[in-house]
Amino acid sequence: MFDKILIANRGEIACRVIRSARKMGVKTVAVYSDADKNAMHVKMADEAWHLGPAPAKESYLKAELIIDIAKKSGAKAVHPGYGFLSENTAFAKACEENHIVFIGPPASAIDAMGSKSAAKDIMKKADVPLVPGYHGDHQEADYLKTQAYGIGYPVLIKATAGGGGKGMRIVESHDDFDEALSSCKREALSSFGSDEVLIEKYLTKPRHVEIQVFADSQSNAVHLFERDCSVQRRHQKVIEEAPAPGMTEELRNSMGQVAINAAKAIGYQGAGTVEFLLDEDGSFYFMEMNTRLQVEHPVTEMITGQDLVEWQLRVANGEPLPCSQDELLINGHAFEARVYAEDPDNDFLPSTGRLNHLATPSTHRHVRIDTGIEQNDEVSVHYDPMIAKLIVWDKDRASALARLRGALSEYQVVGLKTNLDFLFQLASHDGFNNADLDTNFIARFQDELFVEKPAINDQVISVAALYTMLKQQDYGNHHTADLADPYSPWDKVDGWRLNEDNFHRVTFVDNNSKLEYLTTVHFRDSAFLVEQENGEHLISGELSENQLRVNLEGERFTATVIEKDHLLSLFIKGHEFQLELKQEGLSADDTDANANLTAPMPGTIISVAVDAGDKVEAGQPILVMEAMKMEHTIKAPADGIVTELFYQTGDLVDEGAELVLFEAE
Repeated sequence: MFDKILIANRGEIACRVIRSARKMGVKTVAVYSDADKNAMHVKMADEAWHLGPAPAKESYLKAELIIDIAKKSGAKAVHPGYGFLSENTAFAKACEENHIVFIGPPASAIDAMGSKSAAKDIMKKADVPLVPGYHGDHQEADYLKTQAYGIGYPVLIKATAGGGGKGMRIVESHDDFDEALSSCKREALSSFGSDEVLIEKYLTKPRHVEIQVFADSQSNAVHLFERDCSVQRRHQKVIEEAPAPGMTEELRNSMGQVAINAAKAIGYQGAGTVEFLLDEDGSFYFMEMNTRLQVEHPVTEMITGQDLVEWQLRVANGEPLPCSQDELLINGHAFEARVYAEDPDNDFLPSTGRLNHLATPSTHRHVRIDTGIEQNDEVSVHYDPMIAKLIVWDKDRASALARLRGALSEYQVVGLKTNLDFLFQLASHDGFNNADLDTNFIARFQDELFVEKPAINDQVISVAALYTMLKQQDYGNHHTADLADPYSPWDKVDGWRLNEDNFHRVTFVDNNSKLEYLTTVHFRDSAFLVEQENGEHLISGELSENQLRVNLEGERFTATVIEKDHLLSLFIKGHEFQLELKQEGLSADDTDANANLTAPMPGTIISVAVDAGDKVEAGQPILVMEAMKMEHTIKAPADGIVTELFYQTGDLVDEGAELVLFEAE
């Protein structure tokens, strides 16, 4: 076995590889950019080497530098993780030329599957079923449009070098094809360096089912069963599970054997995933083969009891597969939920910022968390906004789902927007519970999944008031201890006043609705009487750091309160509420009437569709910006005139920057 390996990646996958390597007695070398100098994977590795500036193209994508570091550090092999250089043929070849083992498939296999069009041709010759479509070299817009018409709408335009949902567009009608093709090619070129696309028939209610395969250098190959990855947004997976619901043994064996045939057709070695579209009638079609470890591999590990990273290292070391097909068994059911820094209510746009507070569920045999981020770390614009992967296991699907809901309700993040509430809604939805799955699940149940957050009520205001008073008391008690006469009754904050009732007036502002809540808090022995517009509530409690033990008129519960710059984030009974503690002389900000014409995140302007002075209609695209390899189109909010454009193609913009001066009719 290798005595030392280099991990050419960052974040949770780098940490994941380090854990398995450490278990096997293998030392690890981490690499890092300026943005990651204090990252978890850097702290966990036996040694760490600096790559360069934060942008990936200046750090994690510098293949020559990574190989040079591997040689200098004495690493005998490189694990690429996923993303970055994991499916880069040139990098795999360069490792081989420098006598460094690439912990992945041969460069020829990566090359064979690197183009979706070429992969389809190879699979066709291997009798792997394909979705009807055009996978050829002709890339003229008119020719592609003719092919789409012949296939029949709806169609899916997909970057041939793509992955992770980038460079994909669903086209419903012939009239929409031109704009979709242009956008798809632009995004593909930006993300993968190639704007070539293929066109396929878009199945209206397919499931996304993938087979985990493994092959060694002795021509042995197995599959480790299937995963259902149907629940997606922007063609990216949200919740994955294994095994796939409703899968018969006959269908499982059939898909598994086809996946093994696909791997053998390209001389595969190591971990790979063959992805299929599974139609309602049980027919299935090859989509693509990912020549690397998948993000969702933990659910396979949970149901098989196998460490797939350990398998990778052993196969790369020339050892045979640890198990034969007959020795692999399914035990129980597992889910993985991807916790992202993103805003589901704003088209899942990535969110950047610092994790001021992070609390996770306890981990044990039923609950696992794969992450590369700690409290006070920052999610930057330079990398994928994943915070963690929450993985749960239990004896069956219903029990595992209950575990998932319970774990999600315990997860707390403050400092940036996350998809935690959305994940909980998904895991609680009847359609998901009943396994009514397809790749259009989120759109199909959109009205039920995107629900309004629980409203601020008297209970929330009372808890906020209790926290505020206890914090004030704590501050006062510490302050009094420093006074010349600490026993003076005039400096105490316990509510004592001579011949009068002591009270405090506190105003809170709901950051969402901008409504103000005026409260008068009266001292009552060891409790407080919170006087609100709707009535009075007697409340008491104890505060320990950010944990608040509450007794509200006989009801006892625990709340978590995180305060940052007078903004209170309150976690009460599984829900998060945000209130601003209004300061004297200040009021809540007015809603920005032009919010839709400001940058929703830091990014780059990649196209401008209008000129200053142009008349536009409501919904007409004005410009397109890109951040984290995702496009966001800024559209006219109403009929009107674009009076001024503040940025042009190629310009960098900050979050909240005003992009366009717009005058509505």
